[in-house]
Amino acid sequence: MTTDIDSTALAVFLFFFALVTILGFVASRWRKPTTLAHIDEWGLGGRSFGTWITWFLVGGDFYTAYTVIAVPALVYTVGAYGFFALPYTIVVYPFVFMVMPVLWKRARDFGYVTAGDVVHGQYGSRALELAVAATGVIATMPYIALQLVGMTTVLKALGLHGELPLAIAFIVLALYTYSAGLRAPALIAFVKDIMIYVVVIAAVALIPSKLGGYANVFAAADAAFQAKGSGNILLGGNQYVAYATLALGSALAAFMYPHTLTGIFASNSGKTIRKNAVLLPAYTLLLGLLALLGYMGHAAGLKLDSPNDVVPALFKTLFSGWFAGFAFAAIAIGALVPAAVMSIGAANLFTRNFWKAYVDPKVSSAGEAKVAKMTSLVVKVGALLVIIFLPTQFALDLQLLGGIWILQTLPALVFGLYTNWFRAPGLLAGWFVGFVGGTLLVWDAGWKPLHLISLGGEPFTVYTGLLALAANIAVAVAVNAVVPARTPARA
Repeated sequence: MTTDIDSTALAVFLFFFALVTILGFVASRWRKPTTLAHIDEWGLGGRSFGTWITWFLVGGDFYTAYTVIAVPALVYTVGAYGFFALPYTIVVYPFVFMVMPVLWKRARDFGYVTAGDVVHGQYGSRALELAVAATGVIATMPYIALQLVGMTTVLKALGLHGELPLAIAFIVLALYTYSAGLRAPALIAFVKDIMIYVVVIAAVALIPSKLGGYANVFAAADAAFQAKGSGNILLGGNQYVAYATLALGSALAAFMYPHTLTGIFASNSGKTIRKNAVLLPAYTLLLGLLALLGYMGHAAGLKLDSPNDVVPALFKTLFSGWFAGFAFAAIAIGALVPAAVMSIGAANLFTRNFWKAYVDPKVSSAGEAKVAKMTSLVVKVGALLVIIFLPTQFALDLQLLGGIWILQTLPALVFGLYTNWFRAPGLLAGWFVGFVGGTLLVWDAGWKPLHLISLGGEPFTVYTGLLALAANIAVAVAVNAVVPARTPARA
């Protein structure tokens, strides 16, 4: 892929980047907040977002720039296995439909802002609250860093090298997020998602016609996989269990992340969440079409330095400069929306479950908002420094572990919505076993998310996060059964 500057593409890119920057600052006046000096207003948009805003916001922070880059890259590299993201984004919505309205009601009734608040309210345990909150923060940091990876890829395709363009983009993001809070990514998400839909529909309609049709696309991908001796356009018989468990585990983890929970808590009702559980699968169709770009990369005969370049290279090779600039702007804005929501989610956790819990228990509402704003800046700067000074593989490995870690918060966060039987010591012991055990299993597998197991017959591979979750729940049940109850649940 050539990386010379295309002035037309760059001009279009800068126009849309300037547009969303203006929207980001205007967002502080959007929907007329009485004050942004309150964490409910700054960090949750006043808990007032209806169906469409929630749809764009949750879709915008769930389907990220790194998703647009990484899913086609994975399909380009391994073939059908890379489509695991499709069943994962189908399985997750029944879970959202059933569980998230209950969680939203608990948060609304008691004024909870974070998962840590919910756990502390349910079990009255600062230790369990700290474990859940710390897991949320450390799982989110590499996720933000990966948005920078996605943005770096399109900046490189535009011919913009070095760290300065990336730093400028994130400074702009940090400033309007500081100013407008969750309203900024919620407003920008409208532009981002409309642009992404235009780009993907144009790509799947026009690229195959330029490459001899879909039959030729699949034939070229199949030939490429056979030539290199790995990958396939269909799953192999030994991949089914791995594929299914990876999809299930990823689905269960998805709405445990602080940024997705922030979108849920910002909704104005449980009915809004249920409507979105019905409407959000439209993004799954988009993701499936995006994944096909991986196969198209083979048909186009691209020569890539990295599989992550497949989407930018397709647009730069097969489309005019102005549309390539439009597509690159869509992907870059697709990094800004989730990065903003992720930093807000992490900032809310720090403010409520670290600062208020241990540093200043009597902090005012305005003080909470101020701490959250400052923390969101620190989180973004931290993610930027990770990308600038550490190898990208470091962020990828941490993101892999982050998915397994955040899954271990599910029992503490969800079980208490339906039963008061579980208590803090058992859930804390289970979280510890799942967190440490999952980490060791990933390390033992050479930083791969799958582990080979045998139950007396043919060995098969399973997603490590589910193995760790099973151990987590087993330990929680065992400890809970032997440790006598001391205090009744609080809420």
